[in-house]
Amino acid sequence: MIEQDDVFLLFDYVGTPTVTRVLPLLKKYSDRHIYLFFPFTGAQPQREPPYNDFVFNFRASYRQETEGLVDHFVDIGRKNIALFYQADAYGRSGWDGVKRALAKHDLKMVAEATYRRGTGYSESLKQQVEILRRSNPDAVIAVGAYAACAAFIRDARDAGWDVPIANVSFVGSENMLSLLLASSEETGKDYTVNLINSQVVPSYEETSLPAVQEYRHLMDTYSVLPPKEVLEPGYTPLRYSFVSFEGFLNAKILVEILKRMGRIPRRDRIREVVESISSLDIGLNQPISFGPDRHQGSDAVYYTTVVDKHFVPVTDWKEWAK
Repeated sequence: MIEQDDVFLLFDYVGTPTVTRVLPLLKKYSDRHIYLFFPFTGAQPQREPPYNDFVFNFRASYRQETEGLVDHFVDIGRKNIALFYQADAYGRSGWDGVKRALAKHDLKMVAEATYRRGTGYSESLKQQVEILRRSNPDAVIAVGAYAACAAFIRDARDAGWDVPIANVSFVGSENMLSLLLASSEETGKDYTVNLINSQVVPSYEETSLPAVQEYRHLMDTYSVLPPKEVLEPGYTPLRYSFVSFEGFLNAKILVEILKRMGRIPRRDRIREVVESISSLDIGLNQPISFGPDRHQGSDAVYYTTVVDKHFVPVTDWKEWAK
C-alpha cells in the first residue's frame, strides 16, 4: 500500500498482533510521513517510543481499561483477582495492565490461564476454569475474543462457579452475548449473570448523544447484516454494537482531520494538523484532543453489565460487593 499504491495514510487496523507487525514499517517509512490512525487495540507498543510518533489513537488503552476494572473490584472488596487471556500480544498486553494495576494496591494475580488464539465457542475451556477456580479468586478478568470468552463463561457457569467475570472492550460484547443467550435458551441456565464489560465508547443506546443519533441513522440506512450461514453457530448478528460505533467515531474524527487539511492535503502536514486539534466536539459531550505529547484522543472508559439480555451501563458496583 505504501510503495505501490502511495496511500495517504493507514486507518483502523484491527488487533494487537496486526498493529505490532506494522509499527517497524511506519518507522522505516517515516521520511514519507506515513501514519496509522485509530487502530482497534488498546495495546501499549503504539503508545510508547519508538513508535508512538507514527500512530494516532482514539480509544483508551488496555492499561486504562484493566486499571479501572481492578480498582473497582478492589474498592468493593474483591482483591483476589485471576486472569484468563489469549496467548498472544493482545493477551499479554492485558496481562501487563492487570499486573500493573494490582501492584498499585500491593496485590498480585492469584492465578492465570491462557487459551489458543482462534479457539471457537464449541471447544471446551473446562481446564482453564479448573485452573483458575483452584485459587478461589474473588473475580476474573478476561482478555480475549468473543467466542473463547463466551466458552469460558459457559463452562464456568456449568461448573457452578458464579464469580464475577469482566471482559475488556476488544472482546466484542454483542457477539459474546449472542452466543451466551443462545446457550441459555438451549439449557435453561442463565449464562449472563455477573458479567461486566469495560468499553471505550458510550453505549449506542444513549440516544441523547448527537453522535449516537447519527450512528444509528446511518446504520439503519446503509448496513447489511451478514447471512447466518457464514456465522458461528448460535450467533445472531445485531445492527448496533460497541465495536462498530467505535469504528464510526474513528471515521468521524478522520473526516474532520481531512477537512482541516484543506483542498490540497499533504502528508507532511498530517502531524501538524492533528496535533493542533483541541477540544473537538464529535457529539459525545466529551471533547477529543491531541497534541505533540498526546497521540490519544480519549481517556474515557465505561462499564456495562447485562440486564434483560442487553448490555447496559453499570450504575452501582456495590451489586458485586463481597
